[in-house]
Amino acid sequence: MQQFLLVAAAHFLALLSPGPDFFLVARMSMASGWKPATGACLGIALANGLFIVLAFGGVSVFRPDSQLFLVIQLAGCGYLLYMGWLFIRHAGGSSLAGVASPGETRALNLATWWRGLGMGFVSGILNPKNALFYVSLASLVGNQTSPAWKLIYGLWMFSVVLLWDLLVALAIGNATVRERFSRVLPWLERVTGGILILLALVVIAATLLRH
Repeated sequence: MQQFLLVAAAHFLALLSPGPDFFLVARMSMASGWKPATGACLGIALANGLFIVLAFGGVSVFRPDSQLFLVIQLAGCGYLLYMGWLFIRHAGGSSLAGVASPGETRALNLATWWRGLGMGFVSGILNPKNALFYVSLASLVGNQTSPAWKLIYGLWMFSVVLLWDLLVALAIGNATVRERFSRVLPWLERVTGGILILLALVVIAATLLRH
């Protein structure tokens, strides 16, 4: 139980650190409302779930010294650079006050939800921070941990990721919050883009130094 509390605390503290997944949920919530953003939340949670299965299952390709793991890292950095460029390029292009009829809103929300699901999964699966983090947690747990406990770890982490992102979407997607953020959204998007690009460059530099 002590080990579970340690791993659970480390996992939750990592969630509090804003990353690409957080910014994706925040931007979708402010641009489209919290309901469409739940698709991105689920996509991110599914990507994290896949990482958890691979890391705790001891898959050899998911070890830091694996060549394919290096390719996944570099691909993730490329995705971060692309996302950062998109955030900066389209800064100020999101309308937070658009209003549609009930029928139009339902169709828009459904299409946006599925789009968010795909974007969330891609963002989560190509986030090098996620890959490194779950490998580290799996190393902390060790091979001596029983399959039942590993299942508990996995279900807990998946649930916490999903619930945390849903809370972020609900808080930021609130109409009052959107109204207050409408004036600072362009700057927020530019700063977010810069952070994503910087994160990618730091990971690339660290990877090159290791090799």
